[in-house]
Amino acid sequence: MTVKTVKALRSPGGSVSLRYESRPLIVGIVMAVIVFALSVVSMTTGDFPLSFGDVVKTLFGFGDTGTEFIVTTLRLPRLLTALLVGAALAVSGAVLQSLSGNPLGSPDFIGFTEGSATGALLVIIVGNGSMTQIAGGALAGGLITAVVVYLLAFQRGVQGFRLILIGIGVSAMLIAVNSYLVTRASLQDAIASQAWLVGGLNGRGWEHVVPVAIAVGVLVPLGFYYSRRLSMLQMGDDSAKGLGVPVERSRLVLITVSVGLSAFATAAAGPIAFIALAAPHLARRLSHSGGAGLANAALMGALLLVASDLATQRLFSSTALPVGVMTGAVGGLYLMWLLAHEWRRGRV
Repeated sequence: MTVKTVKALRSPGGSVSLRYESRPLIVGIVMAVIVFALSVVSMTTGDFPLSFGDVVKTLFGFGDTGTEFIVTTLRLPRLLTALLVGAALAVSGAVLQSLSGNPLGSPDFIGFTEGSATGALLVIIVGNGSMTQIAGGALAGGLITAVVVYLLAFQRGVQGFRLILIGIGVSAMLIAVNSYLVTRASLQDAIASQAWLVGGLNGRGWEHVVPVAIAVGVLVPLGFYYSRRLSMLQMGDDSAKGLGVPVERSRLVLITVSVGLSAFATAAAGPIAFIALAAPHLARRLSHSGGAGLANAALMGALLLVASDLATQRLFSSTALPVGVMTGAVGGLYLMWLLAHEWRRGRV
């Protein structure tokens, strides 16, 4: 049995206090330091190595033209996209896992990511749209998929296991739809769409950073605000109602947060696999926390995606391998371990 150490910070007058657990806080600080270190490595290494001082000077506008191009046009947008997309997917997965009470509760499995991909593909193939239009299509596709899954799963409330099963079925259907869309596209659009469907960070610019940054800036704080209700929902609908939580309204808001984050992340980088599934699990295991742990999940998601992208760039520098291949390969192994672990515990 794990004993949690809960401490409190109080203002001098004692009118304001903040409770926190020591281990999750320490884990979060360590992950933030690792994310910063990986970010420094990502910005300073590559075909054109730079010193940390050169990067800092360039960010403050004192670098030469060549260094400015490398830092602000090539590396910084890619890094920010990785950080934001990783955090968005991880928070999306953490919310869904807590709502469903199932370790497989993830936008990858419930169909939200595939729905977002369908909406984005329609814009890419049919409308040849801009990044803003692709983001809008991804959001629309994700929301429509969420509504369909929610309505099909609703039966005197939404049960987590039923939500997962219906989501898996809807996801399989959407994968077929996406494959059909690619086959009906022109050769150029089909190649671009197929490359996008793998999920990657190659060629990402500021037009990819801005939409996902806005989504994270709006939806993640909303998720944090509802995190207390999320913890109560984990105790069951009856217990949550007894504590005064508007169950269905809170669940709808939290699902919207999850769908919005996964949709904008998918629009920015394509459907990158397994970050939303693995990051919340790993964060909870490290922090020994039974709750959603949205902050640590976001840090873990950013860490995993930045580390995966950095490894992809260094190990497969000559082929420009999409990071989705790396996360898919490693995530597949993690999924096999997770299913075996949960089967031994009798939960799947």
